[in-house]
Amino acid sequence: MAEHTGRAAVAAIWRIESARIVGALARYTGDFALAEDLAQEALAEALVTWPRDGAPRNPAGWLLTVGRRRAIDAFRRRSALDERYAALARHLGEGGVLTGREPTREAEYMLWDPDRIDDDVLALMFISCHPVLSREARLALTLRVVGGLTSDEIAKACLVPTATVQARITRAKKTLAAARVPFEVPPAQERAERLGSVLSVIYLIFTEGSTASSGDELIRFELAGEAQRLARVLARLVPNEPEVYGLLALLELTAARFPARTGPDGEPVLLEQQDRRRWDRAAIRRGRAALVRAEQVGRGLGAYGLQAAIAECHAVAASVETTNWERIVLIYEALGRLAPSPVVDVNRAVAVAMAQGPAAALPIVDTLAAGALANSHLLSSVRGELLTRLGRTDEARTELERAAQLCGNERERTVLRRKLAALG
Repeated sequence: MAEHTGRAAVAAIWRIESARIVGALARYTGDFALAEDLAQEALAEALVTWPRDGAPRNPAGWLLTVGRRRAIDAFRRRSALDERYAALARHLGEGGVLTGREPTREAEYMLWDPDRIDDDVLALMFISCHPVLSREARLALTLRVVGGLTSDEIAKACLVPTATVQARITRAKKTLAAARVPFEVPPAQERAERLGSVLSVIYLIFTEGSTASSGDELIRFELAGEAQRLARVLARLVPNEPEVYGLLALLELTAARFPARTGPDGEPVLLEQQDRRRWDRAAIRRGRAALVRAEQVGRGLGAYGLQAAIAECHAVAASVETTNWERIVLIYEALGRLAPSPVVDVNRAVAVAMAQGPAAALPIVDTLAAGALANSHLLSSVRGELLTRLGRTDEARTELERAAQLCGNERERTVLRRKLAALG
């Protein structure tokens, strides 16, 4: 029982404090890749020590002190009396971690600098989402060093083998080292561009969590929840960036519908059939507050803010019929000009169908048939729905069959098959 309690304590502290620990170690060592390895070594030692001796009074300080001890060992192996080794040894003081004793108050103060810790986490986010890395590498590295997930957890979230995740993380760290990326919050002139990368990664994590691209479950709650947590952290770290609040609002308002999006058997429940009484009202309030904040600190809403405004239209409506579809169409048009995308066009077509009828929406969808969504189940699914509503049953059946073939998620595929069966 004590062993189980100890391991649970390690897991809880790691999930909460891992980003701070890695960030602080990166600042102290000046080496991001080394810092992540040191943090993992400290975690491994905690998994052995805490179940045996009990959790320390300052768990995060314990982990960071062990990480710094490991850094000293690494620098000693590289070069005796290295300047960084001497500086770290002086700062470490009488921590006494190797004997299981608590760090002294002086040592704890040196470990946790209240004026720097937020900068450490922010710098960690910018490094994990650096433009020199591929999208897959950014996702894996962000979930690892900022989210505190294990390689196995990331592999399950991304539906790839654990070895693939480990290889991506290793390559990412080597790429960052080769590019000599400094551990720092980028200067103001670079921050806007780099912040976009951070937001994009968090959005991708949430998108995959909210509607899984493949597998047997429609929603991956842990993945979506991790994206929400990262967005909240980022909003605290950069409180004057409107798109950070726009993204946070979008995630909160979208996640508010999660309780009603699946039935008892896990199958998807379409928007028009959802019991809106099950929507998370607290999440809706948080999302609307974040959207107000985005409007206050910015000069008009950005792409994430506009998507959040659309989500708000759904959140405040009593039913599909009473939803302000005309407003949604206008927002989608603005979004299409600001951040053009075929997915935006498809969603605009759905809104046009609700506001003006399927005949007005079908030409929009038809123009996308030869584009980037030609092999996407989304386009065929929407087109099949529009054709069904227009009474063109044979064409609708062809589109829905194609959508079912292209769809990678088993739950979504079930819904498409149900629509096909309804056609007779």
